Amino acid sequence: MTIDYAEEVLKGSPRAVARVITWLENDDERAKACMEKLYPHTGNSYVVGITGAPGAGKSSLTDKLTHHFRSNGLTVGIVAVDPTSPFTGGAILGDRVRMSELTNDPGVFIRSMATRGFLGGLSQATGNVVKVMQASGKDIILIETVGVGQDEVEVMRIADTTCLILVPGLGDVIQSMKAGVMEIADIYAINKSDLPGAHQLCAEVTNRLSQDSYFKKKAWTPPIIQTVATEDIGISELLDSITSHRNHQVETGSLLEKRRERTRQETLQMIHYELFRIIKKHLSENGRMDKMIEAILSNKENPYSLMEQIVSECIRLPGKS
Repeated sequence: MTIDYAEEVLKGSPRAVARVITWLENDDERAKACMEKLYPHTGNSYVVGITGAPGAGKSSLTDKLTHHFRSNGLTVGIVAVDPTSPFTGGAILGDRVRMSELTNDPGVFIRSMATRGFLGGLSQATGNVVKVMQASGKDIILIETVGVGQDEVEVMRIADTTCLILVPGLGDVIQSMKAGVMEIADIYAINKSDLPGAHQLCAEVTNRLSQDSYFKKKAWTPPIIQTVATEDIGISELLDSITSHRNHQVETGSLLEKRRERTRQETLQMIHYELFRIIKKHLSENGRMDKMIEAILSNKENPYSLMEQIVSECIRLPGKS
């Protein structure tokens, strides 16, 4: 008997969710058919991004937030992204170890993923993985990013609320003066706030918020929450801030606008990825790509004119895949 994995996902089957996510990660053709069936059932979960530098305590905060959400009767999906080794292609998926207590909770589904070289702190499949968890009925989706630093901004394109985790003693006072990752935050959590320098960091971020013109233009001023995740300190306040930001977005209509822009970007990204796949397959035929590389290296051709030639060819390939 053939299993309809899309139907099983909609019933909340963890095994089916895991199987479809694996197909997504491996770019398996079976994933597309499943996603077409699941898509009408997505969009009902609230997505929270947890980002910050390595060692900031993102996994500990994710763990504590999940316990609090569960105590309120909400089901939770967790996407924990880890870096991929550029040498072996593997990853140490350590987040499950730090969230071991949650693995026995049927109301929680945890998926550790490798970036597989994808920049921005996430995996290329993260957006679709979130959709699978939404279709399975999870109320809250938590995305914990890699923790790569200032360029880790992709999470804001998927999350409804983005929490930036800062800690004293890791150079965050200096980082708080920079743009990029600081500007994606809807909430700042100063974790390990029992350490020296926490008050200085809090003052630095507060000063940045009050003086920077970017933040002055925003309708929402990001709150600064001091936490000690390992002691469960400040977690309730962080949860309240997430709820307040959600309510603010619903009341102002910004949540709908954010999701509209997200859909636009996701659709363009899907088109981009599919075009790339078609062109890559087209070039792999008869070793054409290798011949092109040799021609470029010998200065018989240049990549710019070849690019225009290939794009023109592929535009004339309706239905080819």
